[in-house]
Amino acid sequence: MTSSTYTLNDDIVISQRQIDHWNKQLSALKTPEDILQWSIVTFPNLFQTTAFGLTGVATIHMLSTFENHPDIPLIFIDTLHHFPQTIDLLHTIEDKYYKPYDRKVNVYKPQDCEDEAQFAEKYGELLWEKDEDKYDFLVKVEPVSRAYSELNCVAVLTGRRKSQGASRSNLKFVEVDELNGIIKINPLMNWTFDKVEEYIKEHNVPCNELLQLGYKSIGDYHSTQPVASGEDERSGRWKGKAKTECGIHETSRFAKFLEESSKTQSH
Repeated sequence: MTSSTYTLNDDIVISQRQIDHWNKQLSALKTPEDILQWSIVTFPNLFQTTAFGLTGVATIHMLSTFENHPDIPLIFIDTLHHFPQTIDLLHTIEDKYYKPYDRKVNVYKPQDCEDEAQFAEKYGELLWEKDEDKYDFLVKVEPVSRAYSELNCVAVLTGRRKSQGASRSNLKFVEVDELNGIIKINPLMNWTFDKVEEYIKEHNVPCNELLQLGYKSIGDYHSTQPVASGEDERSGRWKGKAKTECGIHETSRFAKFLEESSKTQSH
């Protein structure tokens, strides 16, 4: 039986058999730091993508503790609808972990929009209520796909964890995003929210102030609420809806949008 193959950015071809081998190999490693070290030596053009959630900032700190502080560029998707506290954290993280090393965070925004007012003028007020898929595509899926393409990403580190539930409960350490031609690596996949929070406190890592107000998973201001005691940590996202992902990690459902966007940009 032949193994499926995938073509990544930079014309790198890998097989499903190779991915299965990596996942088996990584399951024997003891810590997220081990998986991060493996990722650094295995993949060229390795990036980290984060919205500065708890797992993302923990990963940033772990990387900073490695010898020679490896240069893993960061991608942040500014949807133009983040909480002010998230943007404040962006600047804090940049000042602490990137600027001292003459590095910068790669910030991507919706195409041809610089702020929320400009976005509303172009697409109408409250687009997330009128056409949620179009909104997710414009503010998240298209910018992150553009980032992967322009930066020639081959692999990205994410902050996804199994304990976040829903589709994430079936995560593997290494996955393929065929549409974007990249490998996604989930180094803290097996950690719980409490374990990540313990690490953050132990190492005094900057984190979002909203965590102190009961928020556990923080996205756009209009679709994020605090989490009640005993609720799933991502239950504050899209409260009352079946939706569990914004699209950044489910790009296949936006393939049509991406194809249309690519045609428009090529003309």
